[in-house]
Amino acid sequence: GNLRTALYEYLIAKHDHGDFILRIEDTDQEREVEGAVDMIYKVMDQTGLGYDEGPNKPGEVGPYVQSERLAIYKEYADKLVELGGAHYCFCDEETINKAKEESDNEELGYIDPCKHLSLEEAKQRIANGEKYVVRQTIPSTGITSFEDEVYGHIEVENAGLAEGVLLKSDGYPTYNFANIVDDHLMNITHVVRGNEYLSSTPKYNLIYQAFGWDVPSYIHCPPVMKDEKHKLSKRNGDASYQDLINKGFLNEAILNYIALLGWSPEGEQEIFSLKELEEIFDYKHMSKTPAVFDMNKIKWMNGEYIKAMDFDRFKELAMPYVTETIHREMDFDKILSMVKTRIELFTEIPGHIDFFEAVPEYDVEMYKHKKMKTTPETSLTVLKEIYPVIEAQEDFTNDALYEMLVSFAKGHEYKNGYVMWPVRTAVSGKQMTPGGATELMELLGKEESLKRINDAIAKLEAALA
Repeated sequence: GNLRTALYEYLIAKHDHGDFILRIEDTDQEREVEGAVDMIYKVMDQTGLGYDEGPNKPGEVGPYVQSERLAIYKEYADKLVELGGAHYCFCDEETINKAKEESDNEELGYIDPCKHLSLEEAKQRIANGEKYVVRQTIPSTGITSFEDEVYGHIEVENAGLAEGVLLKSDGYPTYNFANIVDDHLMNITHVVRGNEYLSSTPKYNLIYQAFGWDVPSYIHCPPVMKDEKHKLSKRNGDASYQDLINKGFLNEAILNYIALLGWSPEGEQEIFSLKELEEIFDYKHMSKTPAVFDMNKIKWMNGEYIKAMDFDRFKELAMPYVTETIHREMDFDKILSMVKTRIELFTEIPGHIDFFEAVPEYDVEMYKHKKMKTTPETSLTVLKEIYPVIEAQEDFTNDALYEMLVSFAKGHEYKNGYVMWPVRTAVSGKQMTPGGATELMELLGKEESLKRINDAIAKLEAALA
């Protein structure tokens, strides 16, 4: 969800030739996770979402880390109090919680007695060293409305809005205040965030109005769901961007897929490069309804990217999976050519090629094939008959082996599959393989192929004894 929001922000900025700014929002110190900022830099680098300004790419509107902007928030919190959009509150947490419990209308939150203090009295208490927070002042009557690019016109009665804290007693702002100040000072024109912030936006607008600032365009995104009822959430163990990368997904496929979670392009095309998305992305085509993350769909899309990939790049990404699975000398290029069109994830490669290292344990019932009309008994006969023919074969290339097997089948009045199925099963021990019998034999070589066929004959004889 966070990556999709960042992607939409990037696409909106680039589509309109604007700037994309990276800001680190770390004002909630209790929830700060060690290494999280480094992970943000890493993901932004991996995804190719290049930002024009940020903490490690300074421009004109820094600093870009909110914890380094505390003096700015203090200045603007005091200004807002002067303008009547906020007030100083001297109640401790215990008093606030008690007041909430005693309130006749708890959903309105805390009704603050400090808002009735004069500004002079409040400043005197601050001068005396009393702890305080800055709390928003909301009119008790009237309506606040705003326009959202996705959800349209929204209005809320002010009487239903809680007067939340804007600046805490430790000098740190809340998200609700820091982002408004930063968005204004950083000249942010489009605010893109999850639709859970729709209910808070009227309060933001009251702050903009109090300062006399221009209100940005709001684009609230529908949530990304794991199913019809539950939101996708890393806290619940759902996959993050890094998890998907570790599972063998391509960055391009991930970005392409999440772009389509809540946004629809015109036409039937589904595969887009990041550059193409920059050109066609229009937030007016975003949906209001939640988008369900479909693992099968993103796998399919990943497979399409792999199929279309340049072979050299495919080899570079695939070889670690090959070398951890096969430890004998083989023609890896041919093996990779076989699997390239058969996989959706790089992590599937070992399961397709592990038999090249060693034949797995298998049940002789695998020789039974209804369409090929084979059984363990007929397969044993065929393997015994074909063994000396293969042994005498000098040219062990795929075409020569295929011609030899077809000729053998014709000479014995067998159908091709009647011979090919037992041979393929014998040399692989698997029901599904990335190539046919002769392709596998060419890769394995004559000595290994004969050994495996001999082992298969022994296995069948023991099973049928």
